Amino acid sequence: MMIAIPVSGEKLSAHFGRCESFALIEVDDESRQVKSMNWIQAPPHQPGLLPQWLRERGVTAVIAGGMGPRAQQLLAQLGIHAVIGAPEVAPEQLVADYLAGQLKTSQNPCDH
Repeated sequence: MMIAIPVSGEKLSAHFGRCESFALIEVDDESRQVKSMNWIQAPPHQPGLLPQWLRERGVTAVIAGGMGPRAQQLLAQLGIHAVIGAPEVAPEQLVADYLAGQLKTSQNPCDH
């Protein structure tokens, strides 16, 4: 499993399409333990670009704060699971909570 988290600074970005970078976190499917974590710079903002860009990097899940409906649709079409409404905390904490089944989400703050 490869989880992508849009980041600004060192915390989850509130806006999926306008983040500074992505934390790409590889998780062992059997043990559900983090195997590796890499940070990569996000490409310049362009509507519709990120879902395919993430797929090319092996991403199977995205944990995001806010995400527009079009991005959600494109991710789903590519088989990438999206968790939306996550809190603005460090990627390591988000993944730990997600893997433990304890990630608390709120309403999606993005509607575009």
